[in-house]
Amino acid sequence: MNRKTLVLPAVAALLTPLLSACGGGDASRAIVVGTTDQFVATEDAPAPLDPAFAYDTGAWNVLRQTVQTLMHVPRGGGQPVPEAAESCGFSDKLSESYRCQLRDGLTFADGTPITAEDVKFSIERVLAIKSDNGTAALLANIDTVETKGDREVVFHLKTPDATFPYKISTPVAGILSKDKYDGKQLRAGFDVDGSGPYTMKVERDGDKVTKFVFTKNAKYKGDITLRNDRVELRPFDDADSMDAALERKDIDMMARSMSQPQIKQLTEKPQDGIELTEVPGLEIRYLAFNTKAPSVEDKAVRQAMASVVDRGALVNDVYGPTAQPLYSLIPSSVTGHATSFIDTYGEPDSTKAAKILRDAGVKTPVKVTLHYTTDHYGSETAKEFEALRGQLNSTELFDVRIQGTEWSKFRPAQKRGDYAVYGLGWFPDYPDPDNYIAPFLDSDNFLNTPYVNQSVRDRLIPQSRREADRTAATPVFEQIQKIVAKDVPVLPLWQGKQYVAARDDVTGVEWALNTSSDLLLWELGRGTA
Repeated sequence: MNRKTLVLPAVAALLTPLLSACGGGDASRAIVVGTTDQFVATEDAPAPLDPAFAYDTGAWNVLRQTVQTLMHVPRGGGQPVPEAAESCGFSDKLSESYRCQLRDGLTFADGTPITAEDVKFSIERVLAIKSDNGTAALLANIDTVETKGDREVVFHLKTPDATFPYKISTPVAGILSKDKYDGKQLRAGFDVDGSGPYTMKVERDGDKVTKFVFTKNAKYKGDITLRNDRVELRPFDDADSMDAALERKDIDMMARSMSQPQIKQLTEKPQDGIELTEVPGLEIRYLAFNTKAPSVEDKAVRQAMASVVDRGALVNDVYGPTAQPLYSLIPSSVTGHATSFIDTYGEPDSTKAAKILRDAGVKTPVKVTLHYTTDHYGSETAKEFEALRGQLNSTELFDVRIQGTEWSKFRPAQKRGDYAVYGLGWFPDYPDPDNYIAPFLDSDNFLNTPYVNQSVRDRLIPQSRREADRTAATPVFEQIQKIVAKDVPVLPLWQGKQYVAARDDVTGVEWALNTSSDLLLWELGRGTA
């Protein structure tokens, strides 16, 4: 799942907070945060919190509290700054050698000293395990990791990569103890041992987490300032039950994911003691295709779907002002965005779609099932897919069914290639255009897709990473987006906004969720603004 002056004036502007708050009050009383993210250990995903496997926003929101990285994105965004490191930087003009010096006196939460060998072990472990979740792809450009003494680490890259500081700011690069983690196998269950700002205890019901308790790590050394001593993260089955808990004062804040009706209600009829805050967001939603599945293997079928999907109607009918239509994998607020799908297909047009299918010799109606997850992105997902089904079937070119599945089963099935067409969301690991392209089109990608475009993978993506000035990479990203619109391995639908609702005695709310939907629980406090 999430960085910026490598970024973009547009994103930087987004990151200006709506208000500022100072902490106060009783820091020792736990602040309780609700989420609709679910945390389940299954046979297909027995190690949901192992940094070598975890690659969804919910899991990363746990790991960010407990596992330290060399760099991190500071409050409000911007270029990554040292966290576990004292300093980091490229030591050559080609951006192929990256050196980090660790802080003096770093230890894990149990007091064991952290050395450069632990960093080397942690990175090489991810690459050795290379889980099918796509996690290792973020570090795949590392050729070798060298240590010099106990405190210096040097990353030698295969090709130049100006985005590398952002990648080692993500939990996949979390520093682990070589004494507590196997170098070649995932660590099953929910236990995490790290050096982050909090230690963690887990309450569970069978294989499902019911509560995370984060307690201030007395051994922590890094760039983060904690504004509380303890935070609880409680998963809820849906947004309505989370909202009810906020009203009862069982929780102090609702983060991911509030429903559109809740946001509308709190906007139009504010409740005493509860404040709604809009925070910058760069989430996107899309349909993806298993391009080897018989029903959508012919590119014409995918192009016809792209010709008739009405994003504007979809957003208006389901999400209202909390979303806007998206015509590219790269959001409109990120430099490099192009309106490639509307440029290619124009406004929704069933006549054009019929011609595409007819010219390709595809018999209609095309039978296809759209798969979605019922419990990962919020309650509106089912309504979204009902709307998509209605749009496609109304053309009489498609015979569409929809099928919802819980995330713990949906994601493994999607990776196996069980679904021809499926819906997913994307919260950027870092808000650079690269992170809206590579996870879908590069080798060992997040989707585990059979689609390969060698020009994109072998030439254009590496070319874009050579540009330290990210705006200079815009022409390359425009080329990639044109190719995506032509081949339609994915079909972008919309980009969203983010909202947080909290009791009015909680401070730091405006900082607690960044553009990548990372929960920064250390920003929360109690007091008055």
